[in-house]
Amino acid sequence: MTNHTQLSIEALEEQQEILISQLEELGATGFEQTDTHLLAYFEEDAFPSYDVQALLEGYNFQLNTLQQQNWNAVWESNFQPVIVDDFCAVRAHFHEPIQGVKHEILITPKMSFGTGHHATTYMMMQQMRDINFDGKRVFDFGTGTGVLAILAEKLGAVSVYAIDNDEWSITNAQENLKKNNCQHIDVEFASNIPTDMSFDVILANINRNVILQYFSFLKQAVKEKGLILFSGLLETDRDIIVETAQRHGLELIKHNERNKWISLLFVNEK
Repeated sequence: MTNHTQLSIEALEEQQEILISQLEELGATGFEQTDTHLLAYFEEDAFPSYDVQALLEGYNFQLNTLQQQNWNAVWESNFQPVIVDDFCAVRAHFHEPIQGVKHEILITPKMSFGTGHHATTYMMMQQMRDINFDGKRVFDFGTGTGVLAILAEKLGAVSVYAIDNDEWSITNAQENLKKNNCQHIDVEFASNIPTDMSFDVILANINRNVILQYFSFLKQAVKEKGLILFSGLLETDRDIIVETAQRHGLELIKHNERNKWISLLFVNEK
């Protein structure tokens, strides 16, 4: 059973948003936010102590060790339903059903990223409202809990191929697919984008470095006039992502912002 390191950082909200992006690149597997502190979680055996110490110079922080069962208890004690307007709600099995929304998703609150609480996942769901998924083939790059793949199926996708390079995320996503009675989603442990498949819609809620690393593969995988929806990006990432997209024949058609994070929707024009 894997233990985890909990990193508690005293930080303001605007500082927390930047730290989440930086700590995710160092291997953090989950986050919680309060008004005064950011909690970040790492697998204990893979905790990058030196890099974290360098990043957090000038911050007050503490380290704690959590056993796996305690991790899940922490999530459950803090997990609250997420409601995206009247469109979608994400809740755990121990919450009462959410009234007045078109789609409801059940997510086991474990350590996979993507419950809807973070601004990036929220914006992905928000933008998905205006995308036509009927009969479409979808690729979910970095699926986490599987929440976006599940929503894509609920919106009419005929097939969803979802990958992640974190084994815990795959296990968690598979549990969540069962809870939501999904029939058209394939989840695989992988980090590479398939070269023998093409998709109408690609969902990539990940981070700038990974997006830039795999941009050519994403372009090859999206059909002509297909859509790529990105998030996991800060406002400061916008220019380089848009410039890279334009070089690959993608046109920006929608830009959302939330708490200094952004979500960008592109169409493949070539």
